[in-house]
Amino acid sequence: MHAVMVRVSVHDREAATAALREEVVPGVAQAPGFVAGYWTAAEGNGLSLVMFDTEEQARAAADRVRQSVPDQVTVEDVEVREVVASA
Repeated sequence: MHAVMVRVSVHDREAATAALREEVVPGVAQAPGFVAGYWTAAEGNGLSLVMFDTEEQARAAADRVRQSVPDQVTVEDVEVREVVASA
């Protein structure tokens, strides 16, 4: 299993949260190989971790991140990592 980790700066939390719930999460959940996703928020930034069955599926999803991010956020970092343990 592989994960896509995305860090963003949030410019409008209310609008970004609405776009996340209405557009981003439903779209990601339909991606090939999707296993689970978690989106978190802190003061002025967000961090998500989305798991996929394979590295190839995770890399394809990572490539789509910058094209589909809402206007209310700026992508700071996108990484694909191998999941080596879970509970």
